Amino acid sequence: MSEEKETAGARRGRKPNQPAAVAQQTLDQERITNAMDVMRDTAHADTDQRLQHASRVRAIATQVGYQLPSDCTDPDLIQRDIAVNMRRTAEAMLQVGLGLLVLKEACQHGEFAARLEVLRFEPRVAQKYMQVARKISNAPSTAHLLKTVESQTKLLELIVLDDDQLEELALTGETGELKLDDVASMSVKELRAAVRDLRGEVGAKEKLLAHKSEELDRAALLKAAPPDDRLAAIREEVVRNMNDVRGALIGKFSAGIEAIDQHYVEFGGDQDVAFLAGMLGQLQADLQALRDRFGIPDIAPALIPDWVADPSFGKTGG
Repeated sequence: MSEEKETAGARRGRKPNQPAAVAQQTLDQERITNAMDVMRDTAHADTDQRLQHASRVRAIATQVGYQLPSDCTDPDLIQRDIAVNMRRTAEAMLQVGLGLLVLKEACQHGEFAARLEVLRFEPRVAQKYMQVARKISNAPSTAHLLKTVESQTKLLELIVLDDDQLEELALTGETGELKLDDVASMSVKELRAAVRDLRGEVGAKEKLLAHKSEELDRAALLKAAPPDDRLAAIREEVVRNMNDVRGALIGKFSAGIEAIDQHYVEFGGDQDVAFLAGMLGQLQADLQALRDRFGIPDIAPALIPDWVADPSFGKTGG
């Protein structure tokens, strides 16, 4: 009984537990507002950047004539479209090249190479496809050209032609000796040889025209020069020509005679002296004809002073 009283007394003597005080939190509304503004500005900037990027991709697609898949600038869709076109013919090759041009624009820096790996595209080959696309996407009669060529390999051979040659081939069906109707029946090797020959002919003509133009310019300058300067320039040209002739005579011509002589040494037989004498006699006759034509005396080389071959010979002053 006494224990119960003590327990009750102890309960009456204890103070009841007081509720914990709750700290009142104060929100920094200004910081929250600023953070929200920054988030909104960042989101707007990202959106503007994406829109600008998409606009650039669409501009490239429109410029080269590439139909975006589902009118979308997503690199994944463009890559998938390229993969599909890679399994088709020369016409699809053009689409692959156009797609690669647009894909490159759609990719972030450094991403294009990784996507080429996914497509199993060697960078050098991808460059070839893009070169094809740039060269013939806007050319007249492109459809006719692609339909005739058909083969991707042949199209790659043709693409080395100049823009004017390729346009002429598409419009008229031929350029130089190369005819578009013959391309279909040619092997790739034959087409490569024909294109190489055509390029060589064009290159030779361009060099000839450039040389003629230089000669005309030089002749015009020479005509306007004082008489003494004109004579000095003519002499310089004659000396250069003489050195060219001597170089051919001492070099290739002499080597040819030596090769003939060596042939007889190795295989025997009577040396064709008449053949060699005839060639040397022709050279002597040509030189004598020049002497007779202009009344030039026959002077031994040992008697010719060194200053005659000097380009400055005949120049006044100094």
